[in-house]
Amino acid sequence: MTLTLQTAIARYGAQTKAKLRNVAASGEPEDQLRAPFEGLIEDLAELCGFPRSAVAAVGETPNAAIKARPDYSITVRDALAGFVEIKAPGKGADPRRFRGHDKEQWEKLQSLPNLLYTDGNQFSLWRSGELAGSILTLQGDVETSGSVLAAPPELLALFDNFLRWEPIPPRNAQELANIAARLCRFLRDEVTEQMALGSPALNALAADWRKLLFPDASDKQFADGYAQAVTFGLLMARARNIPLDTGLDQAAKQLGKTNSLIAAALRLLTDDANNQETLKTSLGTHTRVLNAVNWESISRGKPDAWLYFYEDFLAEYDNDLRKLTGSYYTPPEVVNAMVRLVDDVLRAGRYGSDTKLGLA
Repeated sequence: MTLTLQTAIARYGAQTKAKLRNVAASGEPEDQLRAPFEGLIEDLAELCGFPRSAVAAVGETPNAAIKARPDYSITVRDALAGFVEIKAPGKGADPRRFRGHDKEQWEKLQSLPNLLYTDGNQFSLWRSGELAGSILTLQGDVETSGSVLAAPPELLALFDNFLRWEPIPPRNAQELANIAARLCRFLRDEVTEQMALGSPALNALAADWRKLLFPDASDKQFADGYAQAVTFGLLMARARNIPLDTGLDQAAKQLGKTNSLIAAALRLLTDDANNQETLKTSLGTHTRVLNAVNWESISRGKPDAWLYFYEDFLAEYDNDLRKLTGSYYTPPEVVNAMVRLVDDVLRAGRYGSDTKLGLA
């Protein structure tokens, strides 16, 4: 039988109906959608022009306590392409309308740059919290329609858009600050969540962090410090044109040739295989997105391109933290005027005079 969008959806409909109506089915309704969805994405990938073997849906074990990790990560030719979150039939695919646990999860997942939501009947694509295109609804119902389930033709374009996603390099320092802040916040949330779940690797690292650096740091403060240190370590690597897609350990090693302190911090935080596995959603996204950063293009040869970076970063990452730490920068014109004034006073040799400083 020739594979078309409608034959793919018919097969998906037959499989989902059989799964959802099976009296032996256990677990939540959304769990029954997983196997049919895996078959659907293989069919749609082929229709989008990809070899079936090029696209892989890597599933996570369902765990209601984990909010910062979607049901699937999708790789295309072994490169991370995006994520999929599956909800129970009837919940819809508009996370802006969710409540309770699902709303809390959306508040975390909306930082992801390429995320597909589905409840089996509806499909939607989200880019950093913004809806890309429209929410599409199948014709029929996955619980009852079976092989007569049908799809609008736009569904194939939605999946093609999802599978062909590539990180867009930021054009300036402010765009980079906003992107990095969203990724950093997601990493912080995943660290916090995994520590609460008792991650041995992260809790051991937090103990070392307290022993060596901040004895009184809470888990929340550790998660914040960890996330910022990793994010800025990776940004520093890209500023040195060090690739991230060869592994974080290699990035730290290369960074050590020019900045041993930041490299040591990055290696300490990322070289443990258990840590990388525990934080694979956020670290994988960090690596994929920030690897597209071209600092030479962003800075355009201007050394002061970093000048307002941390202020912009904190405004997006945690504006309350920006206020708490007083992370605001004096305009360069004011700084230059102050430097010239002090330079004039020192050169005159009368720096003890209130009159000279204009304070009399």
